[in-house]
Amino acid sequence: MKIVIIGGTGLIGSKTAERLRRQGHEVIAAAPNTGVNTITGEGLADALSGASVVIDLANSPSFEDKAVLEFFETSGRNLIAAEKAAGVKHHIALSIIGVDRLPESGYMRAKVAQEKIIRESGIPYTIVHSTQFMEFLAGIAQSGTVGNMVHLSPAYVQPIASDDVADNMTAVANDAPIDGVIEISGPERFRLNELVARYLKAMGDTRKVEADAEARYFGAKLKDTSLVSDNNPRLGRITFEQWFATSARK
Repeated sequence: MKIVIIGGTGLIGSKTAERLRRQGHEVIAAAPNTGVNTITGEGLADALSGASVVIDLANSPSFEDKAVLEFFETSGRNLIAAEKAAGVKHHIALSIIGVDRLPESGYMRAKVAQEKIIRESGIPYTIVHSTQFMEFLAGIAQSGTVGNMVHLSPAYVQPIASDDVADNMTAVANDAPIDGVIEISGPERFRLNELVARYLKAMGDTRKVEADAEARYFGAKLKDTSLVSDNNPRLGRITFEQWFATSARK
């Protein structure tokens, strides 16, 4: 099959592209730096010509409420229009577990808007809801840092390694669309503050982590159930210790 990966040069996109190419698929890694822009429409028609599957991994360069909403709505509409013109048979999008449970977050609201465009498009689709990536732990720590203290919610997280995400995206690309949602998650559940404290200590970072139930996670106050799934998600194979030993310092 010809498979186009929007955001195909990023963390998940590059790993997914590598896996699909090894399986013999023709893969186009589409991104602004390869001449394909879902905001302006540049290069979209040519990239999608003859494609059977599109995997949308695009992410907004800004997390500001208005900018992120405009990004996902504009990108989503342009991509769907180009897919209809090209006769794409399966639209796959990566989203977030708990996306509809955190309306305080502008980023989450924007992802909900993106999913609405997909559901109403008429193109067969699969939406993959993932927990947070282990590779985001440094950014999560930074988001809660004030001086030498890191204020983070003690809510549960169940982070997943990017290699497990790429494995799942590859599997979904080879399957028929389900016109629904698949959930994927890491194999271990932690308190967010405890996991970040463990990560920082292992990295030799001297910042101290404080559990703060009022701390915001990218604009939203968390509950224990906000970012995890008890709906039998597909579990990754890579534990935090395994990920840290092989990937954390890359």
